[in-house]
Amino acid sequence: MTRVLVTGGSGFVGRRLIAVLEARHSNWSLNTPGGPGAGADGVDMTDAEQVSDCIARQKPDVVVHLAAVAAVTASVKDPRAAWRVNLGGTLNVVLALQEHAPDAHLLFVSSAEVYGSSLNLGHAVDEAALLQPVNPYAASKASADILVRQASAAGLSATVMRAFNHTGRGQNEAFVVPSFAGQIARIEAGLQPAVISVGSLDDERDFLDVSDVVNAYEMVLKRRKDLPAGSVFNVASGVSVRIGDLLAQMLSLAKVKIEVQVDSRRLRPAAIPRVVGNASKLRGLGWTPCIPLADTLAEVLEERREAVMQSLATGGPAR
Repeated sequence: MTRVLVTGGSGFVGRRLIAVLEARHSNWSLNTPGGPGAGADGVDMTDAEQVSDCIARQKPDVVVHLAAVAAVTASVKDPRAAWRVNLGGTLNVVLALQEHAPDAHLLFVSSAEVYGSSLNLGHAVDEAALLQPVNPYAASKASADILVRQASAAGLSATVMRAFNHTGRGQNEAFVVPSFAGQIARIEAGLQPAVISVGSLDDERDFLDVSDVVNAYEMVLKRRKDLPAGSVFNVASGVSVRIGDLLAQMLSLAKVKIEVQVDSRRLRPAAIPRVVGNASKLRGLGWTPCIPLADTLAEVLEERREAVMQSLATGGPAR
């Protein structure tokens, strides 16, 4: 059996990844210590001793490190937490692997945010672009990205995945697509006025369905022994979508007429106007995104509608 440990396995991407790995690899044994705080078996990724004990006990063959403070807005509100989890947690994993499972492979999930100002070059960025982060989340992930590649140069088997924007069922409303969907669903249910609150609508982002991203991770895990040490892969569609156009698609699915209102509190400081990635390296391995964005938007909206209806039926908050 190949022993696979997924940190952050209870999160948006982690749940899907574990389900895919279990379905496709009957000879892989899956485990997870949970998210950035106390996980399913009580492991706190920011606690070096707990992480070390977990790695020593489980002796994984593969670690997928997803646990992170994943929202830019959360990192701006609490930069210390972002650094503790995103860099400190990654350092704990790397050191524990070096000590207790030196032959294991680490798949580190970085982010397209690490490119920062390099995304302003006017073309789709590839993996050679400079890391020039512009917010605490991006800076903490860029530092962890560098840490993993340094550890790889020192002998740790590792791969870095830099995923661009992705969404789907199960993502929380700290992110733009479920935020739009949640507001539309509550408006349809009469729980808020028929006005949707938005940030910048002129920014452009490179969106993928989360299932396409998970498929990329799974494919790289299968190929891990054939890849050069410290390989880095963008996970991107190669197409940028204006947020205003994305909103228009979702509003076209709404059951009532909805007005749009820009809320200055939703405007992100140091925003990058256009984000688009070049994933030709990953495509060269055989990966390609398959799910149309329109299908993803409709699915997220339907999920938010279901959550609102359930909350009305039970008297609890929509989740």
